[in-house]
Amino acid sequence: MRSNAVNDRSCLTCFPTSVHSQLHSRIPFDLGLRPRLRFVTRMPPEYFLRNALLVRSVACSAIVALCLQVGAAVPDLAAAPQPTPRAHRHEYRHEIDQLEDAWRAAMLKGNSAAMDTLLADDYTAITAKGAIQTKEQALDNLKSGTLQLTSLSISDRKVRIYGTTAVVTSLAELTGSRSDQEISGRYRYTRVYVRNLQGQWKIVSFEASRIQEPGDRK
Repeated sequence: MRSNAVNDRSCLTCFPTSVHSQLHSRIPFDLGLRPRLRFVTRMPPEYFLRNALLVRSVACSAIVALCLQVGAAVPDLAAAPQPTPRAHRHEYRHEIDQLEDAWRAAMLKGNSAAMDTLLADDYTAITAKGAIQTKEQALDNLKSGTLQLTSLSISDRKVRIYGTTAVVTSLAELTGSRSDQEISGRYRYTRVYVRNLQGQWKIVSFEASRIQEPGDRK
């Protein structure tokens, strides 16, 4: 058996070199010696147009997303408060003057219904003694007669308009009592109005400070 194998190998070596070359060239799986083919695919024009439109759509989406992020980070300039036109300021001052007169009349007459229309629901007042007073408490003082004024004179009134907010300062000289305690004297009043969506001015804040007169006990 061994001699046969040796003989077979010797037979292979007995072939001429040209025969070996021919056999080698006919081996179909020898990819290293096969020529490499290059394929060129021609795409229709619609393919490039579709790709261009796709790229443009993606770019536009990215720009829109970036603008939304920037808009969320930067305050809206359009929402910034704009200066009130002079004509509107004049009109607003006239409206505030009328409301101030209505407030004075309601205080003198103890008219809680009229006062209710002037005060905002979240109205807050600070009395001359530093106490906090809500709208309900202010109306109850008028209804029950706890606060009674016999005279109320307003002077040195100044109205300042800031968009839909008005700040009023004035000097008040009054004669009256609260819970049977004399409160007559001179006071500095500060009242804040806010114009709501219905175009109505409402009093949201009020503060009274008593002016110390010579001879008053501190």
